[in-house]
Parts: sequence; C-alpha cells; structure tokens
Amino acid sequence: MYVVPQKSDPSGGDGDFRVYQEWKGNNIFFLRGWLIFGPDVRSVVFTIFLIVAPVAIFCAFVARKLMEEYPKKSGISIMVAAVALTLLDMVLLLLTSGRDPGIIPRNAHPPEPEHYDGGADGGQTPQLRLPRVKEVEVNGVPVKIKYCDTCMLYRPPRCSHCSICNNCVERFDHHCPWVGQCIGLRNYRFFFLFVLSSTLLCLYVFAFCWVFIKHVADTRHISLWKAMIKTPASIASIALIIYTFIAVWFVGGLTAFHSYLISTNQTTYENFRYRYDRRAVPYDKGLLQNWQEVFCSSIPPSKNNFTAKVPVDPETPTPTVGGGFVSPNMGKGSNEIEMGRKATWGGEFGAGLEDGPLNENDIFNMKETGLGEASPDTRTHVDEIRDRPVIHPRGPGWGRESENWEMSPEVVAMGARVAEQNRITIDRSSSSNVLTAANRSL
Repeated sequence: MYVVPQKSDPSGGDGDFRVYQEWKGNNIFFLRGWLIFGPDVRSVVFTIFLIVAPVAIFCAFVARKLMEEYPKKSGISIMVAAVALTLLDMVLLLLTSGRDPGIIPRNAHPPEPEHYDGGADGGQTPQLRLPRVKEVEVNGVPVKIKYCDTCMLYRPPRCSHCSICNNCVERFDHHCPWVGQCIGLRNYRFFFLFVLSSTLLCLYVFAFCWVFIKHVADTRHISLWKAMIKTPASIASIALIIYTFIAVWFVGGLTAFHSYLISTNQTTYENFRYRYDRRAVPYDKGLLQNWQEVFCSSIPPSKNNFTAKVPVDPETPTPTVGGGFVSPNMGKGSNEIEMGRKATWGGEFGAGLEDGPLNENDIFNMKETGLGEASPDTRTHVDEIRDRPVIHPRGPGWGRESENWEMSPEVVAMGARVAEQNRITIDRSSSSNVLTAANRSL
C-alpha cells in the first residue's frame, strides 16, 4: 500500500496525490496514470519509425504500382493488407509497452518474520533477522524465493526485480529496450504477438517487393538484375528487400526463441540464469497446456491503481516495543543495500525519560550540551538505552549513496531531557553561588 508523507500545502489545498505522482519506480506515466512506460520510453518512438517508414515507402512505390498493374480488387488488397498488418503491429506495441507488466506493489514496512508472537506480555523481544532466501515447493520441485530490500517483500516464484524500472515484476521475462518496458505476466502475450506480427510484416514486404521486380522483368523482357535498377520503384524494392532481410533475422529469431520458451514454459530470465537443460522445468505443464496458459488464460488485473488517490501517512507514534526486525542486508554498507525503508522498532525508556514533544530549541540545546555534564542517574539511563539494540529508520528520500542515519525518536527525546536536566542543574548552581556571595557580603 502506498502512503504519502504529510506535506504542507501553502495554497491551502487538500494536498491530494495520485499513485502515479508518488510512484517510487523509474516509470514514466501519460494520460494521468492511464499509460505506464519504462524510463526508456523514447525508444518506442524509434521502434515506431523502424516499422512505419519502410511500410510507407512500400505503399508509396511498390504497392501503388502493383495496384496499377493488377486488377483493381487484387491490387487494392495488397495495399490494404500492408496497412492492416502495420496497424495491428502498432496496437500490439502499445499494449506491450503502455500497460502494467505485472508490477508487485511495494510494502510500506518489512514483513514480520515467521514464528513472531508480537512480543507477548509487553516484554523485550530479541532482534529478529529476516532470512535472505526462503524455499517453496512448486509442482513437487523446491524453488528458492529471495527477499527484495527495495520493495520490502519476498518475491513470489518467477518474480524478479528489474534494475531499469526499479520494480518487482511477476513472471519477469526481460526488459525490452525496443518497447521501453518490462515484459512480464500481464504483457508477455502481447509482446509475443508483436514480435510475430513484425515478422509477418517483414516477410510480406519482402515477398511483394520480389513480386514487383519479377513483374517489371517480365513486362519489359529484361533480366532481374536490370529490372532492379530500371525504375525508382525497383530501386525502392531492392532497398526494402535488404532491410526486411536483415530485420527478419532479428524479429524472426525472437519469434522462434520465444516459441521454444512458451513450449517449455520458461522465461528468458530463467533460461539464461538457471539453465533447466539438465533438469525438469518446475512450471512445465506439457506443450498444449503451456500455450494455453499464455494465450487462452485470462490476464490477471493490475495490482496497482495508478489513478487512485494515495492515503496520507499519519504521524507515526513513538514505538513502545523493544527489539525489532532486521533486514537480511542489515550490517552491510549503505552502498550495498538496495533502496527501501527498513524496519523501525525502538526500545522503551527508563523511569523519568518519558517521551514529550520536541521543538527546535530542545534539539539545539541537546546538540550543544551533549551528554558530558549529565548526572549519574541520567548516565545510567543512557548506558541502559545505549546497550539495547535499536534499529534506526531510513529517510524516505535517501538513496543508495547516503551515508547518514536519522536519530531515532527515543534518542532525540532522551537528549532533550538530558539537556533540560543540565539547564536546571546549572540554574540551581548559579542560584547557590549568588546566595553564597550575598551571605559573604553580609
């Protein structure tokens, strides 16, 4: 669940935020959150150009000439089929790159460790370290799932964190720079159809360019070599033949590779990372059911409502339970830890150090006076609190390279109390000195 920290609105508005406005991933949104793209959305424009430009040349030179040479119905059908395939390709491209690929929402707090009873009887609980890896069973085969420090969750099977989009994606296949989006559970079907339609479009243009050159050679009674350079349309045909021949190796190869992945129920990430060649794929259901799973099953709804309002995060009360939860990466340098807020569970104060509101003067006095002049009783409380394990929270805006840590509310309150006691002690000492001087003068 996404929450937004309270912010002061100088204009006096209600300060409502939408999920897409406070999104922590690297995605780019359009139409107020209705379309979601990856950070490399500009590559989609380049992909559209690579598809539309050759088709436009084909229609302007080759298809138009074929319409003139062949009967009207058959000639028009060549143009209509080329335009229809291109429009289908564009729609599939938009469905692939402009939708949620299966992003798993981030947790606001780390999950509770297993067998945690919540600190019964209000006593101190030891620090509980979250395991880095868990093992689950899929179709009788043990599968390891990992903890994601960024999203603060255990990734479900077949889920992976995309470093480009900075999201955990269900059934993560890969991040495709040509469509500017992750390929996952909710858009893999459209990605395969997009690659397949691109392959068919290349083959279609390639074939009819050869048909046109053969027609020129037959009608003018010249060889194919001379027909290739006889007219501007022939030259355009040769350029398109070379272009589509190169392109079909790319999109056609992808079509064949993903056909194999679908047949064996693998993803690109699993195929390159785990190499199931020597062992059974735990998700394989058979050839027919694997294809049915991709193309005949219903697409699950998105787990994110990007246009919804984000609830405002209320002020967090000072925790009163000792101990805490520790991230699997706690103890590493901040550069080794993925971005994300860690668990924050503090300890209780001793007697006489109850919490109270702090202002800027209290914090300033705390920093100036420190703990050097604290009374023995106060030092005892300080030592007791310092010996307890406390996990400090990370600021929500901190990145990987931040080397600073916020002081926990307990330490801030304790320091303010110490500063207040020091001030009272100094005032009493000053008063006693004044009275002593007055007595001596008398």
